Amino acid sequence: MLGVGYNSTYRWQQRLQPRHRSDTIRCFRCDDIPPPDVEAYVYLLGQYLGDGHIRRNGRSHSLGICCCTDYVGVMAEVEWSLRATLGASVCYRSRADAACVTVESTSRHWLCLFPQHGPGMKHTRKIELAEWQRDLVATDPRPLIRGLIHSDGCRITNWTERRVGGTVKRYTYPRYFFSNVSDDIRGIFTDALDLLGIAWKQNRWNSISVARRDSVAALDDFVGPKY
Repeated sequence: MLGVGYNSTYRWQQRLQPRHRSDTIRCFRCDDIPPPDVEAYVYLLGQYLGDGHIRRNGRSHSLGICCCTDYVGVMAEVEWSLRATLGASVCYRSRADAACVTVESTSRHWLCLFPQHGPGMKHTRKIELAEWQRDLVATDPRPLIRGLIHSDGCRITNWTERRVGGTVKRYTYPRYFFSNVSDDIRGIFTDALDLLGIAWKQNRWNSISVARRDSVAALDDFVGPKY
């Protein structure tokens, strides 16, 4: 609103929040230590696979997650996961009239934590989890599923009409969808569902549906509607 440049506000933030300087950053892959927060990293992995990207930023790299501005709660979770995973500072980038904002953090260690990074769009290249990532997901796949649905999924209420005793009645029921054009990323999503015994089906070539009542209830326990 005031026309102040992004670089200026970023420098002001660093002066006001010195605890987020680069000397607080610890990469659990480089230091060969357990992740500081497994839930945060696995959730961030889901967000990265859905709506994330890594770009070069000078001599470092920036991890950005594109978020819809309607869901401030999801944006807050993304910021929490970025801070808890690496301890780097977090900023928001967008145009004033944009419906989406990029929640971004800069560190040379993001490439260590996301070996899926590479040239081109994700659906044009092979995407698979490293063995250590699969081990983290296997301990608890719920944060990965939550991150994937928060990025490329939704919870909606379907309805149908049936004639009962001469009267047309409308029935409603909740349903989850996850849409992604990458076969590999959809496979990562369904593999995580299988670990929890959640039933799913592919309703379109690029979409996964969870519609059974018990399976929807299982997702409601840790996902629910975006907020």
